[in-house]
Amino acid sequence: MVSDVYFPRVNGVSTSIQTFRSDLMAMGHRVVLVAPGYPGAANLDDGEAVIRIRSRAVPRDPEDRMFSRGRLLALTPELRRERFDLVHVQTPFVAHYAGVELARRLSLPLVESYHTYFEHYLHHYVPALPARLLQTIARRFTLAQCRQVDAVISPSRQMAEALRGYGVETPIEVLPTGLPADRFAPGDRDRFRRRRDIAPDRPVALFVGRVAHEKNIDFLVRMLVPLRRAVPEVLLVVAGEGPAETHLRGLVRDAGLQPNVKFIGYLERSTELRDCYAAADVFVFASRTETQGLVLLEAMAQGTPVVSTAVMGTVDVLAGAAGAVIVPEDETAFSAAVAALVLDPGRRAALGSLAREDAQRWSSRSMAERLVALYLGAIARGRGGLAAGPGGSAAQALEPASPGPRRVA
Repeated sequence: MVSDVYFPRVNGVSTSIQTFRSDLMAMGHRVVLVAPGYPGAANLDDGEAVIRIRSRAVPRDPEDRMFSRGRLLALTPELRRERFDLVHVQTPFVAHYAGVELARRLSLPLVESYHTYFEHYLHHYVPALPARLLQTIARRFTLAQCRQVDAVISPSRQMAEALRGYGVETPIEVLPTGLPADRFAPGDRDRFRRRRDIAPDRPVALFVGRVAHEKNIDFLVRMLVPLRRAVPEVLLVVAGEGPAETHLRGLVRDAGLQPNVKFIGYLERSTELRDCYAAADVFVFASRTETQGLVLLEAMAQGTPVVSTAVMGTVDVLAGAAGAVIVPEDETAFSAAVAALVLDPGRRAALGSLAREDAQRWSSRSMAERLVALYLGAIARGRGGLAAGPGGSAAQALEPASPGPRRVA
């Protein structure tokens, strides 16, 4: 795999890569990931097949790193000896263009996962340009990248429909990221509340995710105003970090909501994050750009009922979900739905049990098996020799070892 992001950078793409890699390796495949190096992360990949490429900071985005395309391509002779089957790009930045060139040099088929809905993303980061111009740029950028690959993986039907609407003719497979078995291990509600100085009986609404403008956390803060009138002691916990945090803290301060909001930063995924989900009474979400919404599944796996809008990828996650309440992006309606759950422990417990059942439908192993089938189809069609072109994403590869397990890089 080649990606512009991976842990310690915490986001949905990192989680998706880790989940698929873990299941593929458990199935007997060897998976090699190429990702940026991060300061202070020298020992992060002990025991993992990860190649870290020297990187530099991204201007105005301290969380992300930009790795050197040239340093990756310099590894071509070494990677050729690995006899990979396929290159899988995961992100649309430097890794895309490096992945396209790498696939061309190695004469391999190229698959790309499209995680980012740029049309609803760019205006948050380039506000000086007109929205219509940015929309046109985003569509052309996406269309050009999709034309450079043999197959596109979309995490949701809605993202796939958007790509087809742009004119993408490359085959698109809808393949969401599943939940690993360890996400269902019960978290410790009381332990988290003790550590974070939250009273055992205080009503808690939780958001988990990157604290970024496109996540629409502003709406959750505004929704808190009518919610506090119905539930004065309610606490909104925001777990995550990102470029919108300063703005959101100002919004909370201006609205006089400081006693009702707690920013807690990133949490360790295998322990404290599970505890955090379990400690919440309701999980709240209102992103307009989510291509899947893994945090919804993680919350439901802990038996935490969800109140959410249903836009883009969250439509698939919430379709038929008995443990979730879908509401419009309306502050009054949203706050009323949250208050109804917070104030009714019996209904909340019933929805929590149903939420666990909903999450069970999203097994990561079954998703990995579908990914292998997609790889085998791409390898069978394998035209290789792709023309290099502009782009920026992440790549992944399988080595033919016939018979026996394949190698993924």
